[in-house]
Parts: sequence; C-alpha cells; structure tokens
Amino acid sequence: MDYRNAKIYFDGSHYIAIPQGAFPSGKTKRKSSVKQQLTTPKERFEQAYKDNYNKPKRERIKAIKEALNDDFSDEEELTKYVKENMERKQTNAIKRKVRLMRKLRLQDWNYFCTFTYDDNLHTEETFRKKLSNTLKHLVYRNGWKYVGVWERSPDKQRLHFHGIFCIPKMVGTIEEVKDYSTKNHRRQITYQNSHFLKHFGRNDFRIIGDERDITQAVKYITKYLEKSGEKLIYGGKLPTYFLSDVLEEDIACPYGIDGRKALLFDDFTCFFEGAIIGQVSKETISKLPKCN
Repeated sequence: MDYRNAKIYFDGSHYIAIPQGAFPSGKTKRKSSVKQQLTTPKERFEQAYKDNYNKPKRERIKAIKEALNDDFSDEEELTKYVKENMERKQTNAIKRKVRLMRKLRLQDWNYFCTFTYDDNLHTEETFRKKLSNTLKHLVYRNGWKYVGVWERSPDKQRLHFHGIFCIPKMVGTIEEVKDYSTKNHRRQITYQNSHFLKHFGRNDFRIIGDERDITQAVKYITKYLEKSGEKLIYGGKLPTYFLSDVLEEDIACPYGIDGRKALLFDDFTCFFEGAIIGQVSKETISKLPKCN
C-alpha cells in the first residue's frame, strides 16, 4: 500500500515514514499564563520537582514526598505516586531528546556557541532579556536558526547560554583568543565574536565540522537541560519532518508500536503532488515541504 503525504524523519541510521492518521492527536487545553494556586497533588509534585532538581535523586525524592505528605494518608500510595510521576518526567525527557534529534537532522549546523555577560555591561536580568531579543532579530534579519538552553555555572551560579546554531550570515568578526581556563587550569583557545563581545561580554563560537560534532553538541545541551530543569529555546523555523508520498516498493517493513510506522529503504524515491522530486538526499529533502 502506498502512503500519501507521509511524515518522514531520519533516526540516525534509517528513514522512517509515519502515514497520515497513524497517530491521531487529541485536542489539548492551552495552558493559562496566569499563576494559579497549587491545588492538586500533580501541581505540587511539579513545583517540588523543580525546586529540588539539583539535589541527588534520593534527596530529591525525599523532598518531593515531604511536599506531598498531606495529600496521602498511606505511605505506600505516596511512594507509588511519586515513583509513577518520576518515571513520567523521565519518559518526557526522552521524548524531548528524540524530537530534538529529528529537528537537528533536517538542518545544516555550523557553530556551537556559548554566551555569558560582563558585569560592566549587564545584570543577569538585562543579559537574558537583551540576548533573547538579539537572537530573535538575527533569526528574522539574517536567517539564523538555533536550539539552546540557559544554564548556570556549578560554582558561581553565573548565567550563560549554550546553543547549536545555523548561521548563514554572520554579524561582527570571529577572532582567535588565547587565555587561561580557571576551570581546567590550563591555557585554551576560544573563538570570540566581536559583536557579542562588545554588547554582552565573553563568548565562544566553535565550528561544527561533522555529524559527530552535532552529536556532542546535543549531549552538551541536554546535559545542562537535565541538570537545570530549564526548557529548550528554539529560534527560526525548525521542522521535525519532511513530507513525501511513499511507494509500497520503497517500504522495507512495518516499524514501531503495532507496526504503525514504516522503515524505508535507504534509496527511496520522494514525491510531491504527484511529481518525482528524486532519490532521497539532502538536496532532495530541501525541495520538499516540512512540518512538525
């Protein structure tokens, strides 16, 4: 059976197609931006989880139980509830990482960047606000794309931003800077951007050379994401899938839960509106529509 307008992603080894209607999505309620009183055990769990994120797992679970103690009269029920919700958080973290990898594999990334701030230029609040605005403008004016996360240094708790970037048009100039790393206790070479150095302070623009660099960058970002509990920040259009018709002869076998997806041959043919676009490749995918 041919698939019409299937969603397709690359999992690092093979292309996987998701037929239309394979995973129907239900309507979700839009979250209110108004802060509400924590009235349910789940809300109190979420708050306690966030407040104790940086603690060792055993201490974190103990603190969460203490926050929920009044909601449960039975210790066994409390333990079961906390365990189920901890597993839910872990599952959601895995799903976010999977979604992130699918987005990253559809782009050409060229820099891994770190931004911090000079106390003479910014406070933590103005740094976060102005850097966010600057990156937003570079997305619209220069076509930048990025995925990053805010993070605090372990010792001084100083705020900085890590991100993987697609930069088709650079601002400022990249200059090689030799200095001393107080963290690693040795000399190091960084590549600083003059524009960000002037307006924010210390920064590092590290060139991404190949797929291995992307994998390392993702590990770096998700490591800080898991430590801090911060959310991923996306900039620019970063679709998760590309769309194509799929011929039955290009389907290797059913794939995934209940076989609702399809594993495709590595040389499958891509179509758009009945026209052959070509054998799957980076160039062919660039001509196809994208979606999330």
